[in-house]
Amino acid sequence: MTNSRPAVELRDLHKTFGAVQAVRGVDLTIQRGEVVALLGPNGAGKTTTVDLMLGLGTPTEGSVEIFGMTPRRAVQHGLVSAVMQTGGLLKDLTVAETVDLTASLFSHSRPTRECLERAGIADLADRRVAKCSGGQQQRVRFAMALVSDPALVLLDEPTSGMDVEGRRSFWEAIHADADRGRTVVFATHYLEEADQFADRVVLMSRGQIVADGTTAHIKSLVSGSLVRASVEGLPEAEVAAQVRALGDRADVSAVERLGDHVVVTTSDSDAVARHLLGTTALHHLEITNRGLEDAFLALTGDTARTGDAAQTGDINETTATEGALR
Repeated sequence: MTNSRPAVELRDLHKTFGAVQAVRGVDLTIQRGEVVALLGPNGAGKTTTVDLMLGLGTPTEGSVEIFGMTPRRAVQHGLVSAVMQTGGLLKDLTVAETVDLTASLFSHSRPTRECLERAGIADLADRRVAKCSGGQQQRVRFAMALVSDPALVLLDEPTSGMDVEGRRSFWEAIHADADRGRTVVFATHYLEEADQFADRVVLMSRGQIVADGTTAHIKSLVSGSLVRASVEGLPEAEVAAQVRALGDRADVSAVERLGDHVVVTTSDSDAVARHLLGTTALHHLEITNRGLEDAFLALTGDTARTGDAAQTGDINETTATEGALR
């Protein structure tokens, strides 16, 4: 049923809730078969953007197309499914009954057993949903999302509340399905998930896209390396003098004292390392490249507090529009 159009096309997308601008002028194209991570602090606009892709709201301005059609039409054709953070489960049903019920909503659906196997929960088919752990319930939601054999799966914080092992096994199931050619878009707070599983990262802040590319590209936007050295056992006066000297270097952009260590951000880590080893008593040096977390913090800034209102708007809008769809 899909055509040759991209999986997702957002054009000059805006969404406001009263005085709050949750999404501000987003332009985004996602091609078929891509695995794309939406990153950003709370209130950055991730949830609102996902809601608009699902047709759970109407843009204030701009347009949303899924495979060249409106989101609601794409959902009606079974082309789009979602795995949300919470909700959508009847606790008294078994896992298999839950997936069967979802399948009954579509004119064409995949066999329940196949969906359970691909979600990694075939052995839980006869277990009541209420008896499943949080991670297992997320896998149930994933199985439900696979029933219509969608071309696009949207995941909103899918591993929130899972332990490390649960998150790892969940992403194994997700990525195995993506390897079959399905387009996957996921919003997450876990930077390591984006680093490990996304082909592409879209970084949002204050309702706008501030970076878009591979994780390697995103990391490259923040220049410099980190040189970490121990000051344990050294007199405080000597440490203070070395910190000042490091701060005066042209190849050093920042120096920070963290407990028994000094962390230097530099454009020439080799030169700084030679200086530390040759002229100071600082020891146990460690050199690392800037990571995705560094890029995230540098590109988004301190948006957590300013985003609280927008996040509230996301939740209220989602609740209202879900009710309207029912």
